[in-house]
Amino acid sequence: MASMMQPQIILLKEGTDTSQGKAQLLSNINAVTAVGDVVRTTLGPRGMDKLIHDDKGSVTISNDGATIMKLLDIVHPAAKILVDIAKSQDSEVGDGTTTVVLLAAEFLKEAKPFVEDGVHSQNLIRSYRTASTLATEKVKELAVSIEGKSVEEKKGLLAKCAATTLSSKLIGGEKEFFATMVVDAVMAIGDDDRLNLIGIKKVPGGNMRDSFLVDGVAFKKTFSYAGFEQQPKKFLNPKILLLNIELELKSEKENAEIRLSDPSQYQSIVDAEWNIIYDKLDKCVESGAKVVLSRLAIGDLATQYFADRNIFCAGRVAEGDLNRVAAAAGGTVQTSVNNIIPEVLGTCEIFEEKQVGGERFNIFSGCPSGRTATIVLRGGADQFIEEAERSLHDAIMIVRRAVKNSTVVPGGGAIDMEISKYLRQHSRTIAGKSQLFINSYAKALEVIPRQLCDNAGFDATDVLNKLRQKHAMQSGEGASYGVDINTGGIADSFANFVWEPAVVKINAINAATEAACLILSVDETVKNPKSESAQGDAAAGAMGRGRGGGRGRGMRRR
Repeated sequence: MASMMQPQIILLKEGTDTSQGKAQLLSNINAVTAVGDVVRTTLGPRGMDKLIHDDKGSVTISNDGATIMKLLDIVHPAAKILVDIAKSQDSEVGDGTTTVVLLAAEFLKEAKPFVEDGVHSQNLIRSYRTASTLATEKVKELAVSIEGKSVEEKKGLLAKCAATTLSSKLIGGEKEFFATMVVDAVMAIGDDDRLNLIGIKKVPGGNMRDSFLVDGVAFKKTFSYAGFEQQPKKFLNPKILLLNIELELKSEKENAEIRLSDPSQYQSIVDAEWNIIYDKLDKCVESGAKVVLSRLAIGDLATQYFADRNIFCAGRVAEGDLNRVAAAAGGTVQTSVNNIIPEVLGTCEIFEEKQVGGERFNIFSGCPSGRTATIVLRGGADQFIEEAERSLHDAIMIVRRAVKNSTVVPGGGAIDMEISKYLRQHSRTIAGKSQLFINSYAKALEVIPRQLCDNAGFDATDVLNKLRQKHAMQSGEGASYGVDINTGGIADSFANFVWEPAVVKINAINAATEAACLILSVDETVKNPKSESAQGDAAAGAMGRGRGGGRGRGMRRR
């Protein structure tokens, strides 16, 4: 009786929502599966695009998993983990963002029946981690190195990797054209890891094939003053001076006051101002530079002065563009015009101003340092060019990864089928429940070829049966067979040059497994909503403080 009379212990604030146990875990799995279903249809060369319209009214059309995940604005706490793994895959390797989300969702989908049957989630986690380790080892074993080839051969192989990435994008129709461009751009920056050395400039109009690569720097013509028309628009081997100072007459501060005892002194003050600016301009001319670029404004006086001396100038150049000119031309940005020595001047083979569509571009090509490149993108609609830029970013990342880690694996679902077969065989050697768990992990990997077929409108069951039969051959000759998107059958992905860097697959499997294990390990969610009374008190307090620092009478209570 005494125990019945004991008061209830209140641990959490009133209104706190706690959900725990099996139901909570299943709810999280369902949320993750729902997110996976959103991006599922974007996978592969025949993947569909998503049109996302946000609250600010901007419209994005994208096929890129990471972009879609960022724009979806997911609020479910467990599903947010998928957004994080998509972002990490994007920043780490650039491609495979849809793959990683799809794999994580599928691993959890396969785990769901076991959870419903009362299997402890730690048993699942242990088996999944084991399977992940085995899978990554198998990928490394199956990977083929592209080291030791000549430069031309290597370029060709890298272009194949870039073409595989681009085939699933909006610009997939011109993948060979862009793949070659991407490889040339990555080769131009050499061993430098800074992505900002490859500039991508967008010019609406024309078609995709009008896009071109500048082996150097190109940027849109900046705002210019009168006198610009008289300046030369083309130089061969010019010296380039890069500045971070204003070259214009500075107006006095509004409250500046000068007292004169003699009216003739007024002229000397005006002359002093002009002498300062002329002194700066003379020093620029004496340096021998034929092209003067500045991050700050170059006024109308300076523009006319340079035009009279056959010198080209551009003010208000974006900092990124100025730094890329410095890296390519071998110059140094100066913060003063005093003591300009030849070593701080850059140079290039050809500088010219060209019309591209409706814009004029300043183009520096044939730079001696050569550690930069610019891709000028053309296309009909702004959204199309934006998506083309995102696609090229993925391809650039992939080529950089392939240069660094020069091993590739067959794409088109071939590597997934091979790992799936390997894990199924391995699971049969294990006694106990984990045989079932590793088998379900192997089944989940088949989602990639299955989804490739579904998105292309093929019979997924038929194609998967053919693939299983090919991969089950003892000789191992079917190991590189994947889905053939063109015919609806199966084909040797290696022979068809459907390649992707091994690091993409390894990263995707590891990240997806980690995310699945993380969600499986959560057994309770606690939400602490701010109770209405707390919000009301805060609002009333703020109101009181707003009037005379919170003193005086408050509002009369009804």
